[in-house]
Amino acid sequence: MSTPTGPKIVARTIPVSQIQPDPAQPREHFDEEKLQELAKSMQALGQLESIAVREGDQPGTYILIAGERRWRAAQIAEIPKLRANVHVGIADGDPKTLAKQVAENVARADMTPMEEAKAFQRLVDAGFQLEEVAVMCGKSVAYVGWRIDLLALAPAVQDAVSKGHMPVGLAWYVAQLAHDNQVRFLSRWVRGDFPTKRDAEAFAQACAQEEKRQADQGAMFVLAEAEQADQALADDGPEALFADLSVDERDRVADERKKLLAKIDRMSEIGTVLAEIATMEPAELALLLAGAPGGLAAQRQRLDHLKDLTMKANKTLREAQAVASVRAGSTKAPQDATSDSTESNAA
Repeated sequence: MSTPTGPKIVARTIPVSQIQPDPAQPREHFDEEKLQELAKSMQALGQLESIAVREGDQPGTYILIAGERRWRAAQIAEIPKLRANVHVGIADGDPKTLAKQVAENVARADMTPMEEAKAFQRLVDAGFQLEEVAVMCGKSVAYVGWRIDLLALAPAVQDAVSKGHMPVGLAWYVAQLAHDNQVRFLSRWVRGDFPTKRDAEAFAQACAQEEKRQADQGAMFVLAEAEQADQALADDGPEALFADLSVDERDRVADERKKLLAKIDRMSEIGTVLAEIATMEPAELALLLAGAPGGLAAQRQRLDHLKDLTMKANKTLREAQAVASVRAGSTKAPQDATSDSTESNAA
């Protein structure tokens, strides 16, 4: 009785025309300029590394496992045959084959975040744990999880991320929003409404918080279109923030505002001292502070502490500004309301 053999690898030289791309290939976009460069290199130096394929359904056909860039470049360079490691006995959809494809492509810098996200998710769907995916692809578990989170993005936003029109870090915050609000956010981002990426992230976080807050109240948060938000801020101003407050709560806010503004006004005194130090001659400053308790090092420590507190306060103010902007430029709708999809009209 013959003993069944498992998968094996056989080295062959295969006509390029008999090789087909894998429809389940994790990578979707190939840089045409880099393909041209690789084609020229292969014309000059030949094929430096074998591709990997498996046998196709039809006799004499092969499906790529790894090396699609080399296969595409060979067609450009009109190279008729390629050296290949043929994986014999591998079935379509084999999890280990998929893992090899994903690992090879993730190692390349030109794989887009959305391609990574889809590839990681396919590995999870194939039965791999996040920890296993991370080890196979040389990434942290957190990295794999963050990429998979991007699959919650609306198609228009996914396209923006793939094309580099939205930073992946910002996209992760946007992914926390409902699809319609994601598309409206994208419109604002493309329009250039945010001074910095940090401001945009704070705005997206504020939107997510407002979605939850209104959901808890039995309503649905609808982020206004950019132009509508501008008009709302012009018409209502800060009054939109107080719409849900009772008279007592408004009085409390007014009292607390006076106290806080009084404290903020005193910061001008610190500014005056800092301006004086900044304009002093270093030699004079050394004479004045070298003999002070702790010396110059202690005074620098105090300024470093102020700098850290200033950065933290500025971050909180940025988030507060985002909350104010979101609440002033949004509307409520019943939770069961069905909003028209705006994705097809997105930039």
